Amino acid sequence: MPSLPEALPGAELHSWRVRVSGRVQGVYFRAWTQDTARRLGIRGWVRNEPDGSVLALLQHELQAQLAEMERQMRSGPPAAAVLNLEREELADCSERCSGFEVRR
Repeated sequence: MPSLPEALPGAELHSWRVRVSGRVQGVYFRAWTQDTARRLGIRGWVRNEPDGSVLALLQHELQAQLAEMERQMRSGPPAAAVLNLEREELADCSERCSGFEVRR
């Protein structure tokens, strides 16, 4: 995978909320998301939702990093079958994450 540019110090933090639906629970999707996000330097969290979807908060200074994460989440791990991905850009996200965690 090509290396993406590093964030600039003092750059604005972009936050995206992403909901993925399909066969995304019980197929290693959350752990895969955490591994992928960490590899891309993305901060945030991921969790299963009661409706069977997976919800993630993704944060990075570069929208290119977030776009790459979104691209990869459209496929997910090998056992997943992503049917839909919805992204919402959060203009004023008060939550600031320092790493990437799997939430229950």
